Amino acid sequence: MKLKNVLIVVNDMEKSKAFYKDLFGLNVILDNDGNVILTEGLVLQDASIWKKLIEKDIISRNHAAELYFEEADIQGFVEKLENYREPIQYVNRLMEHSWGQKVVRFYDPDGNLIEVGTPM
Repeated sequence: MKLKNVLIVVNDMEKSKAFYKDLFGLNVILDNDGNVILTEGLVLQDASIWKKLIEKDIISRNHAAELYFEEADIQGFVEKLENYREPIQYVNRLMEHSWGQKVVRFYDPDGNLIEVGTPM
């Protein structure tokens, strides 16, 4: 068995595609009517489709999972966040763990938690 993708729910597909392209360099591989596969295996699904499939409410900012990225130039990435066209809502601004890794945590436009850290 092999894990193929990670799916997150989004409310505004165009806004989310731009967010992940501009900040992370992820490109669209497949755009299939509310289901978009990006490079690196991230899948965006329109919230209306997800809600219909699971017949449950979508709970934004549930803090039960996060997308984790690594970036050697963490200071440069933080500057990209600071200069992004829309305000970024932070969970933790740039910090350093006791083991020496620097990380920043924030939400995407739909409340999905993201961590970006220096390589381990």
